Amino acid sequence: MVGSALDRMAKVALVVDDSMLIRYAICRFLRERGFGVETAANGIEALDVLGRVVPDLIVTDMQMPLMSGSELITVLKSKPETCGVPIIVITGHASGLVEGDKRANFAISKDIDVDTQLENALSMIRGTIARGPGAGK
Repeated sequence: MVGSALDRMAKVALVVDDSMLIRYAICRFLRERGFGVETAANGIEALDVLGRVVPDLIVTDMQMPLMSGSELITVLKSKPETCGVPIIVITGHASGLVEGDKRANFAISKDIDVDTQLENALSMIRGTIARGPGAGK
């Protein structure tokens, strides 16, 4: 039953945010829903993580030092192994997507109930995550 064993394997999420508090809250949320979680404090660290794991989901802040979320998304979309991975961006306010964020699957705001927004985002992209990285190509 190799297929069923693979189905039970935890999906992996990469959480990228320079705020330790936000990273912790999102990681807790995702772990409670069965995800294994990798973290990074900025886009440069995220690229290091991506050198050893291809996640099923990426949650990234947009405003970070060293490499912004928008710059990270540009790199993700340019690589065959990550171009189909669903991306949820985290914005600092509830103003919706800014120009650089439109390549993401979903956006949430730090100043509104993050758990509810994450639950909604996961529900919207669940099929993409179930198919695995690169499945949306």
